[in-house]
Amino acid sequence: MSSLLTNSTAMTALQTLRSVSSQLATTQNRISTGQRVATASDNAAYWSIATSMRADNAALSAVSDSLGLSAATVDTEYTALNSVLGSDGNSGLTKLQSLLVEAKTAGIDRTKIQSEVTQIQQDMKNTANSATFNGVNWLSTTTATPTTVNLVSSYSRVGATPTTNSIAVTVANYSLYTSSTSGILDTPTSGVSIDNMNIGTLTDSSADQTTLDGYIAQVTAAINSVSSGAADLGAIKNRISNNSDFVKSLMDSVTRGIGQLVDADMNAESTRLAALQTQQQLGVQALSIANNSSQSILSLFR
Repeated sequence: MSSLLTNSTAMTALQTLRSVSSQLATTQNRISTGQRVATASDNAAYWSIATSMRADNAALSAVSDSLGLSAATVDTEYTALNSVLGSDGNSGLTKLQSLLVEAKTAGIDRTKIQSEVTQIQQDMKNTANSATFNGVNWLSTTTATPTTVNLVSSYSRVGATPTTNSIAVTVANYSLYTSSTSGILDTPTSGVSIDNMNIGTLTDSSADQTTLDGYIAQVTAAINSVSSGAADLGAIKNRISNNSDFVKSLMDSVTRGIGQLVDADMNAESTRLAALQTQQQLGVQALSIANNSSQSILSLFR
């Protein structure tokens, strides 16, 4: 039936054109943003998951930064401990030990040996005082230095429960000098510490030889303590490095997961865009034809 008031064909063509235009707008938005799910209205479930995963990635990025700072701090303390230990035998505690053994030689000039001992003592203290990174020093401590330091190592979330793990560092294991003289090198034994021991006045007497034996034992114990501390820091250093690599890999994995949820397939979208543009053009043409069909009614009244 031909009607002047109701053009069913035009209405159908208009509905089709609206649908095509809506799909075309969606496709153009995906192409411009590169995302299939850009807002919650696109897909509430996927958008929610992607948002949570992005938040997790931000937390992992903070962990990665924290691990970098921790690595630098541990490396500074580790390097200083090795320097104090003097593993090359020409400095530090190992050199001090050899000088004390040399001082047991009968008739040797211990005053001259003491001048070298003094230089080693000062050098070790300077090294400990210089082992500072970002205001942190575990080798030369004060009452303000915390007894335990927690280095953030990982972050995870199960459901709505986040978990942050850390590496606990006991500062006393590496403290060489303290404000209360309770460090590895300044703790006195029978009133004498490695930091202030002096052999310049000792002689070949049995009593002084016994004193030297005590000094040697004291330095040997310090070497063992510093070696243990350096080994512990070395293990922590390796753990931080492994955690840092894992966190970076995990961030990449999360990023890929987010992409699989929300990223648009540009190959598919480009094909869909071409098809919709063609459909839009045909829809406009169909609507034009439908609108012109009403003109035929005029011929009935000529």
